[in-house]
Amino acid sequence: MRVLGKQDVRVLLPMEACIEVMDAVLRDLAEGRTVQPLRSVLPLQGDRAFALMPGWLPGAGTVGAKLLAIVPGNHARGLSSHQGVVVLFDAVDGRPVALLDASSITAIRTAAVSAVATRALARADAHTLAILGTGEQARTHLQAMLCVRPLDTVRVWGRTPVHAEAFVQEMARATSVGIDLCPSVEACVAGADIICTVTAAAEPVLSADWVQAGAHINAVGACRPHERELDTALVQQSALFVDRAESARSEAGDFLIPLHEGAIGADHIRAELGEVLTGMAGGRTNGAEVTVFKSLGLAVEDLAAAAYIFREAERRGQGVTVEL
Repeated sequence: MRVLGKQDVRVLLPMEACIEVMDAVLRDLAEGRTVQPLRSVLPLQGDRAFALMPGWLPGAGTVGAKLLAIVPGNHARGLSSHQGVVVLFDAVDGRPVALLDASSITAIRTAAVSAVATRALARADAHTLAILGTGEQARTHLQAMLCVRPLDTVRVWGRTPVHAEAFVQEMARATSVGIDLCPSVEACVAGADIICTVTAAAEPVLSADWVQAGAHINAVGACRPHERELDTALVQQSALFVDRAESARSEAGDFLIPLHEGAIGADHIRAELGEVLTGMAGGRTNGAEVTVFKSLGLAVEDLAAAAYIFREAERRGQGVTVEL
């Protein structure tokens, strides 16, 4: 079995490659070429949880799972809130073939999926990006958005000023685009063509009143039924797309809370992203429409990314091989 850590993942899974891997696996999902059960989530003490996310990619000969501990309090410790591993098995003989760091895969593939959504749903002339949040997902989302749209303006907002300032300084050194730190969410998203919400919020941080016509939103941060980043009016007034409808109807507070309030119907989800990519469903209908992609994250995304990393590691001889 090959063991691949954080640095291995970052080297072997460049963002540009991951975007194309995610595009392909979402198409496979829409066309029935993957097996994607709902994840099982075990609540732990406080706001912590443990998740099991299995999946099968027959075309890649890969079956496996992501095992994930979700610890929101880790941000105060300087750690990612998502800790875990992805385990790959050979789908023919059942051998475990790879063990990979999950947090780095999650950070890259989540942003890559948002890039796929942005490429499919944002206006072609989108050039202004607003990022709400300053954690690891903010970093990878900036990288991903630069891959799919010619951005000339980036604005950032974060709850903790010192963290937000550090993020802006770090990203200004890492990219060639100017980055402005904003004092409020409203100021950050004013006139933005693309908005990425990558916060740890459980209550809405983004209001419909602040979003301009024609914007595209990648809603990433809230992943449990009682959590959301978008207010009810914004979801109600937007065209809603998801990574997987079954998952959204089970777990996405950004969808479930407005649904339970009676503000939207069960049919408010327009399509899965893979259905848009394959032409099975339409995407944006006009330049003034606000589109929302609600991202929860799927095991097949993790497995597709892990399989790509494993193939590259085998080719390059990277990682540590362990006999079981």
